[in-house]
Amino acid sequence: MNDIQPTDRELEALKVLWEHDEATVREICDSLNASGEDLAYTTVLSLLQVMEQKGLVTHRSEGKAYVYLPAITREKTLRQLATGFLDRVFDGALDEYLVHALGKRKITADELAQLEAMLAEAKERSHCKNKKV
Repeated sequence: MNDIQPTDRELEALKVLWEHDEATVREICDSLNASGEDLAYTTVLSLLQVMEQKGLVTHRSEGKAYVYLPAITREKTLRQLATGFLDRVFDGALDEYLVHALGKRKITADELAQLEAMLAEAKERSHCKNKKV
């Protein structure tokens, strides 16, 4: 799998594909337009062709239509984007990022529990690594 990061518009198209596993150009176009874009069919087709050249999507023919599929996983892509953002904007300072990310946002009890579980897991991984040293 490649490490090319999608542009904002490519990411929106990938979100459609990750949600549906596969989609035609028309379905992707309709979905993007329903979320506030104003894109022509040919614009979306060109977008998908560029994405395929980059290795972000693949396609298969189904009659006269092309059905596009994601060639990269959601998890890996979001991890790469988040890490890139953290490094580029906060010089890798996770604590500073979290202060800014959580400072102005109301957090739900479920989100807080999820964060606490993630922190506990990270502590455990760190503890295990330190024991092996």
